Amino acid sequence: MKPLTRRLTAAATGLLLVVGVNIAVRAPHAAASGNAPVSIDSLARDVERVESLREVKDVQRSYAHLAQFGRWADMAKLFSANGTLQWGSQVVSGHHAIKGWLAAEAGDMNGARPGALHTTVIDQPLVNLSPDGRTAKGRWSGIRFLGDGAGAARIDGGIYQNEYVLENGEWKISLLRYYPLYEGDYATGFRTINRQPVPVVPYHFTPDVAGVPIPAATGPAPKTRFNAKELADRITALNDEDSVRNLQHAYGYYVDRRMWSDVVDLFTDGAKVTIDGVGVFRNAAGVRQAMERMGPEGLTQSVLNDRPLFDTIVDVEDNGKKATTRGIEVGMLNDAGGASWQFSVFTNRFVKQGGLWKLKEMHLTPLVTAPYSTGWGDGGTGPVASVKPPKFLDVAGRTPAPKPGKAAGAPKGPKADLADLQRRLNRSVAFDGAENVSAAYSYYIDDSRWPEMAAVHAVNGHKLSPFAGWNVTRERILGSVVSTYGNTPPPTQKSFLVLHWRPQPVIDVSHDGRSASVRARLMHVNASTVNAGYINGAMYNDQFVLEDGVWRIWSLDIDEFYWQSPNWAQGWGGVAPRDPSLPDPPPSNLVNTYPPDVLHSALGERSRGFRGGSPGYIQWPDIVPMWFHYRNPVSGRVPPHFWYDCAPCEVRPDWSMTRHGYQLPPTGPQIDGLEVG
Repeated sequence: MKPLTRRLTAAATGLLLVVGVNIAVRAPHAAASGNAPVSIDSLARDVERVESLREVKDVQRSYAHLAQFGRWADMAKLFSANGTLQWGSQVVSGHHAIKGWLAAEAGDMNGARPGALHTTVIDQPLVNLSPDGRTAKGRWSGIRFLGDGAGAARIDGGIYQNEYVLENGEWKISLLRYYPLYEGDYATGFRTINRQPVPVVPYHFTPDVAGVPIPAATGPAPKTRFNAKELADRITALNDEDSVRNLQHAYGYYVDRRMWSDVVDLFTDGAKVTIDGVGVFRNAAGVRQAMERMGPEGLTQSVLNDRPLFDTIVDVEDNGKKATTRGIEVGMLNDAGGASWQFSVFTNRFVKQGGLWKLKEMHLTPLVTAPYSTGWGDGGTGPVASVKPPKFLDVAGRTPAPKPGKAAGAPKGPKADLADLQRRLNRSVAFDGAENVSAAYSYYIDDSRWPEMAAVHAVNGHKLSPFAGWNVTRERILGSVVSTYGNTPPPTQKSFLVLHWRPQPVIDVSHDGRSASVRARLMHVNASTVNAGYINGAMYNDQFVLEDGVWRIWSLDIDEFYWQSPNWAQGWGGVAPRDPSLPDPPPSNLVNTYPPDVLHSALGERSRGFRGGSPGYIQWPDIVPMWFHYRNPVSGRVPPHFWYDCAPCEVRPDWSMTRHGYQLPPTGPQIDGLEVG
């Protein structure tokens, strides 16, 4: 592997990879007239529409943050004046009724008293703004971890298909419509609702709609009140939001693998880590000490340190010099003490130094830690933080007022290049486009919508069929799943659920905003009408492109599984080591019935350890190598397993996006989409 790593590193450390690149700047789909010249009025409208999309997402994330601490009145205020909450067949409208229903539904599992738990995760957003920019629709995956602290605990989950409206300058929820899919007491595990088949939840999107989160605006752009400098600052804030979110999520992946040197790299000099109930740790040595409370560097057999991050809100402050993140951490852990859960809130501070964002202060608030065997119903074990929540972030009203005394319209100074400002805005549009299509892929495969799943790929896109290999083109991608599951009509009901959550994305966007690399977690949730559900873990390293104005998947690569649960009762801690004398498990039968265009086994080291890959299968609780498509976003440190392009590109370099007119996104520290260092 070392020669390959050296070659990739040398290629990736250049300022910008531009092989076969069309560097023309194009207006985003949000622009009123495609390739028309950029005007300050059209740019201002585009900026506001991107800000609107972000605010919609943050309103929903804020709902999850507030739910964790039983803030029912504040949750109700996130709804419009006549907003409606529809939970299954139950419907309530208006702030007072919504507040009352939320409190009654939670009961003693309200998160507002010591030992109680009401961790509500609402993630995997697929959000679309309306053409007029005044309403939006969004689909989200939901799961709740609930306990009363007195012995009762349960899990439930489903799909949110919500609507939003711009009301008095702030985005509000006009309809929260929740479709429950599974539920159950912790002791016996979760199953489909009433142990009956559940319906397929209607979509608000098609494959094309999913790839256009912000549709083209209609009519001429109104005269803006903002000057070019103010618009530039707002675009910078959007780009900064993306960088900080990536940094926060990258931190989480390093924690998963106990890559403490990489974690320390992310912090500034004089950094501080505060863990409520534990203490304060200062400077680089203190950061490492805080991390090593989870164990020494690296993973060994049976050690699991997965701590997925959900519902991350990013607030950029002080004209792009500081930022705050807040989110939910759900720990799924295993060590010598056995398997356990840990639920926490993170509230972190970041600063920009030399154009790069770095962590300055980390504040972790543990809520409940509990053994897997008994669950969190009794309040778990310590440390348990106060029920007083960390400060919530204000997500309303992103669009600022113009500065007093500043004339709108005319560009200010030689750096007010409107075309370049549009390019920079395109990079944040790309972030949302890739996130949307990432979610669309998940929702379609969850519902066995195979033609739609194939349609979210680019014309020459390629996808890994698990345990077999890659197929290129939509037709071949569809053919592979039809060969596996048959050419049957899509179901309208499901007696079993295989849910492919893709949270915690790290989305690196190319300089021109026309391509992106996405690392996303796979949280694989399974349930049925008969058997209790369980959870597995894996990882995606994918690529996305803007093709004919629509975001599509260019390459989908899934590394699975890093850890598995045989059933609910045993969980991830109940897997015995594999007998090393046994032969590797066979690849998928697709290798014979629908031979892939590139076999998984053809990738050498890149596929070693995975079923169907190169010889040397590794099964949890042994530790499979984890691959990264990026270097450390602050220090540029190269991970032990680094692969910057699509996985099959080593065998088929003609499949690289650079051979098809796209830039390869940066793979390490970057300023304005250009690699540095």
